Amino acid sequence: MTRPISVQLYTVREPLAADRDAVLRRIAEIGYRAVEPYDPTNDPKGFRQVADDLGLTVSGTHASALLNREPAEVFEAVATLGTDQVIVPAGIAAEQFTTRDGLQRTADLLNGLAEQAVGAGMRIGYHNHWWELEPLVEGRHAIEVLADLLAPEVFLEIDTYWAAVGGADVPALLGRLAGRVDALHVKDGPVVKGEPHTAVGAGVMPVPEILAAAPDAWRVVELDECATDVFTALADSHAYLTSLERS
Repeated sequence: MTRPISVQLYTVREPLAADRDAVLRRIAEIGYRAVEPYDPTNDPKGFRQVADDLGLTVSGTHASALLNREPAEVFEAVATLGTDQVIVPAGIAAEQFTTRDGLQRTADLLNGLAEQAVGAGMRIGYHNHWWELEPLVEGRHAIEVLADLLAPEVFLEIDTYWAAVGGADVPALLGRLAGRVDALHVKDGPVVKGEPHTAVGAGVMPVPEILAAAPDAWRVVELDECATDVFTALADSHAYLTSLERS
């Protein structure tokens, strides 16, 4: 695995809002060499300067703004950050994932954004929660049917924890989606809705098997709600994932 371990900055959203530069510095001190922002339009030039100074790569960025702002504006901000991965993380109604017609509408939306992204040198991705896995459409998890309807240039960022909460055998799912997945959200915990997450390696997720099923994807640590001090959990997660890479 040559890509550095990344961290989704939603994990540290509260301290980040208070002192962005100090948080990025602390993430770099832990040993992370990449980050995944969740609001690319918030001072992208300043963010890029600090990230560059700390040796942090932007692995990709979530961009809910694509669904309610002019895409060209978002793509310009993303270009400033220095990545070509623009990921839709939320904003599409859960009901769209319960029928094939809804999945077709979702695919049309993402494919349309992908067409616009090409001109900016960008790639569009989609990030799941549990509601794209719980519904079975034609006997398969909804996200698998969606993948068949997406244009080849649209990639998936599979949130491995929410996929498990949604009922998926995550390594098997990743195997079936081979070639479509370019990033993973790696998180751990009890795999129960509403329960806080733990450091990666401290919960019940089969992390080694998951990583082996998508060996070339970005590994992006995310802890939506953490059961312990978030920076301690990020450090423990980094240490655990680094130990797996060395084994």
